[in-house]
Amino acid sequence: MAHINRQARHRTKRAGLAAIFLLAAAGLVFADDAQTKIFAARAAAEFQSAQIRFQSNTNTAAAWQFARACFDLADFATNDTERAAIARQGIAACRELLARESNSAPGHYYLAMNYGQLARAEAPSVAAYRLVKQIENEFKTAADLDKSFDYAGPERCLGLLYRDAPGWPFSIGSKRKARDFLEQAAKLAPDDPENRLNLAESYLQWHEGDNAKSELKTLDALWPSARTNFTGEAWERSWDDWAARRDAARKKLDELSAPLKSPRNGP
Repeated sequence: MAHINRQARHRTKRAGLAAIFLLAAAGLVFADDAQTKIFAARAAAEFQSAQIRFQSNTNTAAAWQFARACFDLADFATNDTERAAIARQGIAACRELLARESNSAPGHYYLAMNYGQLARAEAPSVAAYRLVKQIENEFKTAADLDKSFDYAGPERCLGLLYRDAPGWPFSIGSKRKARDFLEQAAKLAPDDPENRLNLAESYLQWHEGDNAKSELKTLDALWPSARTNFTGEAWERSWDDWAARRDAARKKLDELSAPLKSPRNGP
């Protein structure tokens, strides 16, 4: 199955998915409010276009592309009620698609994504926590059907889910699983800056400075070619996010690598 153009890359200001432990791609680190307004306007325009296409032709592509637009627009919702309403439209479109084509990798993938937005809107309720298992199952199904979809999106999202979720007995968090899936995503789509950044950030989170340094070095090497491969308006949001996160990762690596200072001697 062909890869898709990841419009408005899945957020990475971590639009709260850390809150509900999904998608570190859940919120973008935006440069400024003016830029955020531009991205929000684009997401709204894409939502309207995708909705019209879906309403006039509920074929496979129209359904999951509308669900993707729902996910992207939900990032810019001004309140949880609005976010939940948008996410439910994406969920409904995916369910309609999967009722006809149960083996649609995009259908399962964007169902999980919109479940994530719904959980984010409903957090910290019990209902939100219950959605986590459904999110996991849908990403697993998408991975079984097409691991490479959205530049190894199912593997990437499973890795982030396992990394950020609380561990047993509260939830499904697992450092081992997180490492396995995030490293697999980087192997499947090695030239994708998102996958490299996720690994670098995770290594830093786990205090593995040497691994983080190596991953950032790899990211720096692929950066120029990625600039020529991921181009156009649809990628501007991603590049804003990636640049900010790379800078933050470098700073954190410097802090992690700095020798510990001896405590000041008392008087």
